[in-house]
Amino acid sequence: MITDRTFHTEQENFWAGEFGDGYIDRNAAEQLLVSNTALFADVLRRTSTVSSVVEFGSNIGMNLHAIRRLLPDADYHAIEINHKAASKLRDSGFVNVVEDSILTCTPPKCDLAFIKGVLIHIDPSQLQAVYDRLYQAGSKYVCVIEYYNPTPVELNYRGHSGKLFKRDFAGEMLDQFDDLQLVDYGFVYRRDRFPQDDLTWFLMEKR
Repeated sequence: MITDRTFHTEQENFWAGEFGDGYIDRNAAEQLLVSNTALFADVLRRTSTVSSVVEFGSNIGMNLHAIRRLLPDADYHAIEINHKAASKLRDSGFVNVVEDSILTCTPPKCDLAFIKGVLIHIDPSQLQAVYDRLYQAGSKYVCVIEYYNPTPVELNYRGHSGKLFKRDFAGEMLDQFDDLQLVDYGFVYRRDRFPQDDLTWFLMEKR
């Protein structure tokens, strides 16, 4: 439990605290679960034999719940910095939860390691630490699902500065790790039948 912990970056403290608590209620809708199921069905059909999954920055597990609909027999793991969210995820009964920052955690090694809507909130100077952990955690596949921009840019996030960054996260990982190969990618529009928040996904495989 890390409720009294002070983290290294302002972004970690931001998501571990009250703003992170409020995020839970904004992202618990049934529509999101349906949309996530459609998204991960598209991603997973490019994979083979995924029997274990770890998510970096899982919140209450809306992504993991969706993947479980598609891979009911897989083993599930999560890394979550917010205590309230981690507690809710533990209560679901099917996820092994590491309650810690993704900048300092020791993640389990799984067939698929993924991150969705989290890299955009990481201090850019700390991205290398997350890339390293994602790469080490994914024994077969690494999936990045984020806002994409060909060059780094910062945007205002709900009235807060220094909390939202867009860039080519997957491209940076592909440049860094020689045995990581791009399998496929896609975009999900906010007006899609199964909407996401204009997210681009990149599935990479270790070869």
